[in-house]
Amino acid sequence: MTSSQYTPMIQQYLQIKANYKDSLLFFRLGDFYEMFFEDAEKAARELEITLTGRDGGTDEKIPMCGVPYHAAEHYISQLIEKGYKVAICEQVEDPKEAKGVVRREVVRVITPGTTMEGKKLLEKENNYLVSLFSVPSGWSIAACDVTTGDFLATELSENFQQALDEAAQFQPAELLIPEQELNQERIQLIRQLTNATISTIAINHGKDEDQDINFIGENASPGIHAAVRGLLQYIKENQKASLRHLNSVKIYAKEEFLMIDPVSKRNLELIETIRQKKREGSLLWFLDKTMTAMGGRLLKHWLDKPLINIDQIEERHQAITYFINHVIPRNEIRTILKRVYDIERLISRISFGNANGRDLAHLSISLSLLPKLANLFYSEGNKFEYPYLFRIIDQMDLAEDIVQLLQSAIVDNPPLSVKEGGIIRDGYSSYLDQLRSARKEGKHWIAQLEQRERQETGIRSLKVGFNKVFGYFIEVTKPNLHLLPKDRYERKQTLANSERFITPELKEKEALILEAEEKIQTLEYDLFCEVRDKVAQQIHRLKKIAKDLAQIDVLQSLATVSDDHGFVKPVLTEKGVLHLTDNRHPVVESVLQDGPFVSNDVFIGDDQQILLITGPNMAGKSTYMRQIAISVILAQMGCFVPAKKAKMPIFDRIFTRIGAADDLVGGQSTFMVEMHDICVTTTQATDRSLVLIDEIGRGTSTQDGMAIAQSVIEYLHDRIHCKALVSTHYHELSALENQLPKLKNFCMAVKEEGDQVHFLRKIKRGAADKSYGIYCAKIAGVPNDIINRAIELISVHEEMKHQVQETATSNETNIVTIEEPIQLELFSSRELEKEKKRNDKHEEVIKKLKEVDLINMTPLEAINFLYEIKKKI
Repeated sequence: MTSSQYTPMIQQYLQIKANYKDSLLFFRLGDFYEMFFEDAEKAARELEITLTGRDGGTDEKIPMCGVPYHAAEHYISQLIEKGYKVAICEQVEDPKEAKGVVRREVVRVITPGTTMEGKKLLEKENNYLVSLFSVPSGWSIAACDVTTGDFLATELSENFQQALDEAAQFQPAELLIPEQELNQERIQLIRQLTNATISTIAINHGKDEDQDINFIGENASPGIHAAVRGLLQYIKENQKASLRHLNSVKIYAKEEFLMIDPVSKRNLELIETIRQKKREGSLLWFLDKTMTAMGGRLLKHWLDKPLINIDQIEERHQAITYFINHVIPRNEIRTILKRVYDIERLISRISFGNANGRDLAHLSISLSLLPKLANLFYSEGNKFEYPYLFRIIDQMDLAEDIVQLLQSAIVDNPPLSVKEGGIIRDGYSSYLDQLRSARKEGKHWIAQLEQRERQETGIRSLKVGFNKVFGYFIEVTKPNLHLLPKDRYERKQTLANSERFITPELKEKEALILEAEEKIQTLEYDLFCEVRDKVAQQIHRLKKIAKDLAQIDVLQSLATVSDDHGFVKPVLTEKGVLHLTDNRHPVVESVLQDGPFVSNDVFIGDDQQILLITGPNMAGKSTYMRQIAISVILAQMGCFVPAKKAKMPIFDRIFTRIGAADDLVGGQSTFMVEMHDICVTTTQATDRSLVLIDEIGRGTSTQDGMAIAQSVIEYLHDRIHCKALVSTHYHELSALENQLPKLKNFCMAVKEEGDQVHFLRKIKRGAADKSYGIYCAKIAGVPNDIINRAIELISVHEEMKHQVQETATSNETNIVTIEEPIQLELFSSRELEKEKKRNDKHEEVIKKLKEVDLINMTPLEAINFLYEIKKKI
């Protein structure tokens, strides 16, 4: 069906929709946004609203649904949360002046990565739009949060999955990628690693390119330019508004921070828990004592990107020391910060022209607190003792001129609507004051008119009223109509029990009052826009203030946590030993209910480079390993650490393999996931890395698993020389202590009392000799029949093992020599040939085993070698 068969209005809809095929088109018709055709069917289903039909010029009605324009934000937010894009199409000319169909245009496209409002915007979370572009050397990444103005970019000499790992760390709401770079495999990988909506983008070189280059900076690589320009182009096309609130692009390199791959972040539960995917129970949840949304977002950034520059880390440690030493000022600072609104998102709405009177009032309140905040520092602290913290305070802009403007212009409690008046304070505009005075006098005259008419007519129930349709009127009940003077009263409206009239005098006054009312609303809106624009011109000053407040908030938060939980300031060295006394897992300790947390010492370095930890499940091995990694991350993000004493080197990377999980979406078993993690670790770790591997090799047979475990341990010890903790159930590996000089055995202490076993959660020197697997099954609630049968089977297996050993010993001492002729007669010639081939293969296997260089093999080479050996056997 051609579009010409539809009505002119539907034709207009189809023409506009053709340019926004990937969006739901909200088409403004009067007081509603309407949707048609497939958009209507989707929206009705997702929003659970009624799907109706409309005549469109054809025999069949076209599907239609709609939402009131004043409630549209709620419905749009629902659609954005579900990953849809929404194009807002408004009437852009006065219907009274239109010739034919009212002209309409899309004024904004709202996408998951460009939304400025709604439930999707969590207070302490960024909402990143991320672009990913291929370059000759790898991939470039740009990430922007349009709600705060944050803008970062980097370039990686890595493959797509590694680049996607970095992009995924921003937890993007929307991911932009050139269409030619997408295929089904990559789409699947994106959906596996992120919850982002996937959008395609193409670079259109045009008139804004020079402006974009200035915005990016001259030192950026061509790849970063491409990623940033693509992202900016997408924002401009969709927002159709000023981008002046965006920060200049901050170009970073992964190597500038402690590198923690996504698997390790997940294993350590830094941002969310592994099982429930919730913030509560994570390290971020434990650390977050921030009082502002800005501080909450910055805290997450610090946790995502711990530092490796020792001077920068120690500056943060100094600031935390100040807050710990000044408890009363710290509490007062927390009280002040609690009253500060989200300045970053306020100024973004101001820049976009979306801010209302209440937003400006909130900005005014927040900025007015700055002098009191600064005075608290100056009255309590020695600025020379804490230079980093006081540099923030000294350079903080108190924005007194902006506060003066806002306080003089905007009332304390302005309405949400910006077009219905009541926003501008008396005294800001003399002309507005005159209009308000005229309106007030007019309304006073109306009140006097009601009293006068009651007296003159004798109708005590007579009243003067007003509505938006008929204006002012005099209402008289029907039984009293005969009392009205007929020469002055002109009938205006008839109701069931009364009549409404107007007099020449009232009509004249009505015109004056309504004219004043209309002028007041128009003038107030113009004045409000003028004030908003003046504030928008100070965007960069306000962003600096927001950044300063966020830093203060994060530092006081880390100090509060450190003080409340007895953390200690670590002594940092570029290289050296990792020595923690009475180290604890802060999150586990905070939620523990069945007794105190058992602390442990940690020493890694010198001749104790690798700790091989044996012992049963549930004894605390995984917690011990995690708490060490968390202590390193806390120290390098600038926080104190959960210990009584701490001496720590600066690490460049952390790798963890803790816990087992299948990758069902990717089609990988637990063992393949483990081998992939081991591959990442062994190919990327350096001598300044920390490696934590829990239960290596358990996803395959005992023989293969033990061989792989030993091979990996030897590789870490001999080739990488990193600090590592490796836990295992293969007690046989404890013999490596005699072969590898920098490996030491440790185990989790266990106390046995009769048939009861107590896990003491304490690390001790030496190797474990039992796994206590059956005991773990018992306390997990496994039925007694299964437990008892397992005990029987262990006895049987032990007895068989003993018999085999005795037989082997007997064979060694009682060797029977068989003469060659007799032996040959036992087999046919074909059987002899088979036997010869078997012997040849066995000799070949033995030869290969003797020749293989296990120490210099990679884990993957070891796996392939074992596979070939197994096939031959």
